[in-house]
Formats: sequence, structure tokens, C-alpha cells
Amino acid sequence: MPHFFPRLFLTVLMFSANAVEKPNILFVLFDDMGYGEPASYRPTSLFKTPNIDRMAKEGMRLTDAHASAASCTPTRYGFLTGRYPHRIGQFGVLSTFSPPLIPANRMTIASYLKQNGYTTACIGKWHLGMQWNRPKSKGKNKTKEKLKIGEKMTGGPNAIGFDYFYGFTHARNFQTIIEQDTVVMKVEPVENQPLMIARAVEFLKEQSSNQEKPFFLYFPMCPPHKPLVPAPEYVGKGGMGSYADWVYQGDDMLGQLLDTLESTGLANDTFVLVSADNGAAGRDYPPLRDNKGSIYEGGHRVPFLTKWPGRIKPGSTSDQIVSITDIFATCAEIIGAPLPDHAGEDSVSFLNCLLGKQVGPFREASVQQSGKKALAIRKGKWKLIVHGDNRRELFDLKTDIGEANNAIHSNPEVAAELASLLQSYLDRGRSTSGKAQPLDYKISLDEVRFKKK
Repeated sequence: MPHFFPRLFLTVLMFSANAVEKPNILFVLFDDMGYGEPASYRPTSLFKTPNIDRMAKEGMRLTDAHASAASCTPTRYGFLTGRYPHRIGQFGVLSTFSPPLIPANRMTIASYLKQNGYTTACIGKWHLGMQWNRPKSKGKNKTKEKLKIGEKMTGGPNAIGFDYFYGFTHARNFQTIIEQDTVVMKVEPVENQPLMIARAVEFLKEQSSNQEKPFFLYFPMCPPHKPLVPAPEYVGKGGMGSYADWVYQGDDMLGQLLDTLESTGLANDTFVLVSADNGAAGRDYPPLRDNKGSIYEGGHRVPFLTKWPGRIKPGSTSDQIVSITDIFATCAEIIGAPLPDHAGEDSVSFLNCLLGKQVGPFREASVQQSGKKALAIRKGKWKLIVHGDNRRELFDLKTDIGEANNAIHSNPEVAAELASLLQSYLDRGRSTSGKAQPLDYKISLDEVRFKKK
């Protein structure tokens, strides 16, 4: 039987005399940012990311952190639910009229924090489906009319724990701005991100004037995902064309949030996390292999930085294997309210890693996935990939970070052990301790899950 690491919860966190029991929480999510784009992760990078690098200096830089998947929608599901997206069979991305992916009865990090006294807000890109009051399209041409001002939806952010939402469905519907449940305006693509950051800054200022309740702000931005539409004040600032300008604009939005925390006096009581939903689109950053959409490291290993003054040591690093799904349990441990068995089934707290107290691995193993229904399980230096067509590869990432040498034939016992552990996670409906959970989507590693068309 596999050993499952227990979840650890603290009822009281004793950090210092001025510690807060429930800190504010800010999570900034870049879209398609490669591991090698920030200079703090690749010293030879020519991209200008002063605020990501500022996070590295003022907090902790995690060097072996991973998105829940190698693409957008599944990673966002994993973050919000603390549950691997393959558990609902979600390997691809959604469109404007895709129905909600997360049911209202599924606990999310937003609903959990709201239940525990937080004001919650999501400002930016949603990409998890919404229910629009549109008749079903018939025939071969199922193209629906674009959303109109005044149209309303259900099943969006408000339904799963966010008090406030201001944003857009996804990057292909960049021009439609939604507030709460209603389309409120149409804008030019270049206007979208300035609107998002202005509203996020406004939200922080509002919270600073009413500090009776802590806040959770989730800010999923668009850069550097297409469309590449840097605002006029950023054109030419990146130094290498529109993509670099777009990266620079995204980094500057992070800077505006950090500056607002400082100017409003919120910084010392705010836990900040910054990461990306997957690797860069079409851009490889050696030594990592491949990019967005891939089960190899370039598809899901991402920048991940945290900051919490007085708790996280400035300029520190961690090589612990962390997943974005782990944010949920980490926040639960911080505020001392345990998660029920039916929530955060794949989320393990890495709080002790952040505090410099962790000895050894904090989780047994971590799982990633790609759009072609490939699954990978990582335990220590070993990574087993089970492709959708059932091909298998085993890599020793300690000596082969570029995943160039398949070691499965020379280490069959390691591959078998990891495959057995992964199948047990699939069968139990969870990778953490606790009661086995009902399966929404069954996966057998012995079956072919994906065929090339």
C-alpha cells in the first residue's frame, strides 16, 4: 500500500508579536509565462521583469514549481479546487459559451476563505465556463452571436465563492468586459488590461480603508498570452518587440499591486503568491524541454514566487516540488481551519517550506498532465510519463533536466513503482490522506486515452 503524507493544520500560528491570524492573500497569475523568461530564473534572459525579480529579492523563489496542467483551463481548475483537473476529465480549454466547469457545491479556495471571514474577488481572465441564457445551436454551423452589453450569466465566479468579479471569459473574448454576472462594456483589446489593473488597485485601496475583514484577491492577467496588445506607454519598453513589451506590461501590473500594498499599509499583513498557468507558448527555454501544452518540463514547470514580510525570508529559495494545487491547503493551514475530506483532495500545504522549517519532501509525489491526455508523476528525482497512447518514459531529472535520456529500460522497478502509485491516486480520487472520494472520471493507465487523428 502506498504511504500518503498527512495534512498538517495549525490551530494557532505563532510567528511574531505583530503576526496576523488571517493574513490578506493576493495571487497573481501570469498567462503562458515560461520558466526562463524572468531574469531571476534565467540570468541570461533579455526580458525585463523587474517586479518578478523584486519578488525574488523580497521573498522566496521556488525552483521546482508546477502548474496543475500544461494549459490554461485545467490549471485554473486545479488552483481553485485543489484537485487535479484530470479527475473530471478536463484536459483541454474552454470557449466563450462553454458551461461552468466547477459546480456550485464544489468547495473552492474562494468559497472556503469566504466561509472563514474573507472578502473575495477575482479580477481578470476566468476561462472556467459560464452559463449564458442562449438557445442551443443546431446544424453544422454552431457559431453563436457575440455577447451583448446587458446579457447576464450564471455559474461564474460569484457562484463558487467570489464576492466580486470583474473580467472577461478568456483571451479570445478580450473585448467583452463582465462585472459580477453582467456584460457591462465592449472595449478595444488594448484597453482590457489597463482596465483590469485599475480595478484591482481600486479594490486594494478599498480594502485598506476597511480592514475589519481580510481579503483574498485573485488576479489572473493576460500577458504574455496573445493577443499582444501592449498599451501605448509600454510600447518599446520591453526592448525586443511587442511580445517583450507585453511581458513588461504584465510585470508592471504586478508592480502596481505590490506598490499599492506598500502605499496603503497592507504589505506586512499580506501573503503574496505569483506564478503562471503553464509554460510559454511556442517558446522553448533550455535546458527545459518543450513548451506550453507539453508533458515535458517546459510545459508545466513555471516561475513561482512568494512574499510575506516577517515570515518568509527575503532572498530565499526552495527546491521543493510544489504544485499550484497546493495553494489551497497552504492557505487552510495558515488560517487554522482544516479542509473537509471532500475538498482539496490533491492539495498539500507547503507552509513549512515557506517558513524554512521543512525537512525532507512535504508531499509524497506530484502529478501533472497535458492536453493529449498524458499524465506524469514526479517523486524525488524521478519522473514517469504515461502518454495518452500509453507510451512510457522515465527520466532522472537530477542528471537529465532536459529529459533527453529515457531511463525506463534500465530502471524498470522504479517505473513500475511510480505507475502503481499514480494508479492508486487515480483510483482513490485523491493523492492526500483522507477518505477515498467518488470518481467523476475513471482512468486506467493500461488503456489508450489519446489517438492521433
